[in-house]
Amino acid sequence: AAIPDGVVMLNPAAEILFIGEGPGAEEDKRGLPFVGRAGELLTRMIERGMGIARSEVYICNIVKCRPPGNREPLAGEIAACRPFLDDQIDAVAPKVIVTLGRPATSVLLGRDLSITRVRGSWHDYRGTPVMPTFHPAFILRQYTEENRRLVWQDLQAARARASGAA
Repeated sequence: AAIPDGVVMLNPAAEILFIGEGPGAEEDKRGLPFVGRAGELLTRMIERGMGIARSEVYICNIVKCRPPGNREPLAGEIAACRPFLDDQIDAVAPKVIVTLGRPATSVLLGRDLSITRVRGSWHDYRGTPVMPTFHPAFILRQYTEENRRLVWQDLQAARARASGAA
């Protein structure tokens, strides 16, 4: 379901926190994370893949402003936004973090990583389990049965871990 204009969908009591890279054009325009095409897919991934409402999770990005030309954030931009990201994580205190794509995963885990090598395996960020998975924008570009199955598995694992079933 699309998020209506003016409605802020941030749940400070969420058990699952999603972290992406940075705002795209639509996100920058509206001041909300994941409300463009990738956000619509993320909503379907959460609602269909995890069986929960988007309003039950918290979604944020490693950087809070759209980098020029929609390029990857630079180290200085990430460093400037890092205290705010850590404050968001601390305030929500999720049971599980799902990182969306290589940039978010690399930032949270503190080293440059290949998302294809680390997705689907559990990691840790300051005591919170982290499940890396593909970014919805990647899935839109590489919309294959295999990629959709892998993300579904990752989201199922995150949901189970958050609910205490895994």
